[in-house]
Amino acid sequence: MASPETSQLLQLYQKAAPASFFEQICAEQDYHFRQRVYTLAVVVWLMMYQRLQRNRTLGAAVQFLLQGHADRLLSPCKRVVQRQISANAAGYCQARQELPTLVASAVTDRLVDQLRHEMQEGWPGLQRPVMLIDGTTLQLRHEAELLERFPPGHNQHGENHWPVLQLVVFHDVYSGLCLRPSWGAMYGEKAVSEQAMALEALGRVPDDAVVLTDCNFGIFYFAWGVQQSGRAMIFRLTEARAHKILGETPYAGMSRQVVWEPSDHERRTHPQLPAGACVQGRVVVCLHPGRSGELLYLFTSLELAYEEIVSMYQLRWNVETDLRSLKRTVALHQIQSQSVDLVEKEILLAVSAYNLVRAVMCLAARRAELTPRQLSFAFVQTAVEAALPGLTSAASPAEYDRRLERLLDIAVQGKLPQRSHRRTYPRRVWGRGATFPRQPGPGKK
Repeated sequence: MASPETSQLLQLYQKAAPASFFEQICAEQDYHFRQRVYTLAVVVWLMMYQRLQRNRTLGAAVQFLLQGHADRLLSPCKRVVQRQISANAAGYCQARQELPTLVASAVTDRLVDQLRHEMQEGWPGLQRPVMLIDGTTLQLRHEAELLERFPPGHNQHGENHWPVLQLVVFHDVYSGLCLRPSWGAMYGEKAVSEQAMALEALGRVPDDAVVLTDCNFGIFYFAWGVQQSGRAMIFRLTEARAHKILGETPYAGMSRQVVWEPSDHERRTHPQLPAGACVQGRVVVCLHPGRSGELLYLFTSLELAYEEIVSMYQLRWNVETDLRSLKRTVALHQIQSQSVDLVEKEILLAVSAYNLVRAVMCLAARRAELTPRQLSFAFVQTAVEAALPGLTSAASPAEYDRRLERLLDIAVQGKLPQRSHRRTYPRRVWGRGATFPRQPGPGKK
C-alpha cells in the first residue's frame, strides 16, 4: 500500500473530529451547543492531551490551552477574543462532566476507522485485517457510585477495597490500532463475562477481518457468534475441548475438518442457542514453539495451509504488549475519576490518544522500511509528548510539516533490539517485608 503524504495523514488524525462533526453529533443527540471556551472539540482534545503527558492534571491541560497550543480549536467567544481565559481549572472540570459519552464514543470510532484505512496491511496472500482480542481489568477509585456499578472482588479475608472494571478490546495485529472497547463489572450480581463483552465488541470489527483469540475465548458460544457474523476465525482450544471436538487423540501435524457442536453444559448456560447450532471448520495441531513437548490446538474457518495458520496464531502475543502500552503508557491501569460517566469517557479518549501514537509509529516505520511492531511504543509516546506543543502551535503548514518530519526522524530511533533468543528470568519468591515489634499497650510490659 502506498504511503500517504505526511501532511495529509497528519491532518487526518488531528482533524478526525472537526467542528462540523461535533455539530452533526449535537444535532443527532439534541444536545444544545453553545459558544464558550470549552467547546466539545476543545474538551475532547484536552482529555486526549492529558493521556499523552506525564503531568496529567486538569491544571496542566488548562495551561496547555493558555499557552496558545490549541488556538485553532477555540471558538470566537467573548473570553477567547479578549484573551481572558481563566487559569482556573474549574471551567474545564465542569466541561468534562458535561461532555456526552456518545460524543466520546463517536470520536473514538471515527478516529480509529480513518486511521485503520490508512495503516492497514493484511496478511500476505490474504489481504484481510487480523484482529486480536483479549481482556484485562482496571482499578477505580473507592467511590460509592463506582462501588455499586463495579463491585470489588473478595477473598478469604473479606471484600477488597478498590472497584474493578473488566475490559475487552480488539487490536489490529499489524498497526496495533485499538478499536472501541467493551466493559462491565467483573464481580457482583451484574457481572458480565469476557465472552459476552467480546460479542458486543465484535460488531465494531471490520466485516472481512480474521478474529484471533486464545483459549479463554475459544468456546463454542463465541465461535458460533463469530460464524454468524460472517467473519473468519483462528481460536486456540484447550486440550480437553480439542479431544472432544476431534473424537480422537490429536497429534502434532494434524489438520482435520470438523463440525463443532455445543456440549450439554454450553446449552444450559446459553439457552438462546438454536437446536441445530454448529460451527464448521478445521482443527490444526502443532508443537508449542515456546514449551517443549506441549501441543497447541487451533480451530480455524480459513482455508489456508497448515503452516500459515500456525504462523498467524503466533502473532497473538502482540496483544499482551498492546494491553500493557494501553494501560501503563496512557495511564489506564488506575482511573482517578469519581463517577461512572466520567470513567467511561476517560477510557474512550485514552484509546483515541493511544491510537494517535500508533499512527505516528506507522508513519515512522514506513520511512525506515520497518514494521510498526519494531518500534517501542513508550519511546514514540515520549517523542509525541515532547513534540505536541510545537505541532499544535505551528504558525504555518510548512512549519508544521518540518516539525512533524523531525518527530518522525526521532521516532525511528526507537527501534527495538533484534533478540537472538527469548529472554529468560529465573523464578524467585518475593520475601515478606520486615515487621516492627508490637508496642505494648499502656500499663503493660
